[in-house]
Amino acid sequence: MGIALITGANKGIGHETARQLLSLGHTVYIGARDPERGAKAAADLGARFVRLDVTDDDSVTAALAAIAAEVDRLDILVNNAGVLGLGAVDGPAALHVFDTNAVGIVRVTEAALPLLRKSTDPNVVTVSSSAGSFWAVTNPERPEFGLPTLLYSASKAAATMLTVQYAKAHPGIRFNALEPGFTATDMTADFPGGQAPSESARLVVRLATLGPDGPTGTFQDENGPLPW
Repeated sequence: MGIALITGANKGIGHETARQLLSLGHTVYIGARDPERGAKAAADLGARFVRLDVTDDDSVTAALAAIAAEVDRLDILVNNAGVLGLGAVDGPAALHVFDTNAVGIVRVTEAALPLLRKSTDPNVVTVSSSAGSFWAVTNPERPEFGLPTLLYSASKAAATMLTVQYAKAHPGIRFNALEPGFTATDMTADFPGGQAPSESARLVVRLATLGPDGPTGTFQDENGPLPW
């Protein structure tokens, strides 16, 4: 079985992804900013905890060094940490949203690459969003058309582009981005409805456990590749 790291995994989709990967027999590292919440989530699941703030270079470097000291490779990386960024739109807000949702992917992926290269079956999954799809947000028949998520949508477009470019830059590693479906989490509390995090996590796990012949450089939802 594989070794996985999931960012932002103390709750929501990341937490359920950890639960499902553990049930399949994988070793899972839960990455979280808050050491108390992260350690509790890991203990509850039977996972391992590593403090990881995707917006802090030193934190990311230390987290991957801690993992490398315990294991010899990384088979699965799930870039799950994210913020919605509703409210005032200004420079500081934009920097925060992009730093978390896009730059954080670069920090974690770059730090994880040495361990991923040691895997015989490496998968990187980025939890992106169709709210960042040009096709979806310009289509009046799609719910994304009317979403008031300026900074979130723009940062998720960047997250999907990073996925495509990483796939091209590292052909030995599968990189795929995911629209997990509208999910009821703390982050989406301002929007009514949504499926259970466990349903969204199933999609993450499917991409995280692709075999050597699996696709790379794609943006997918539950039905397969999405226009972008």
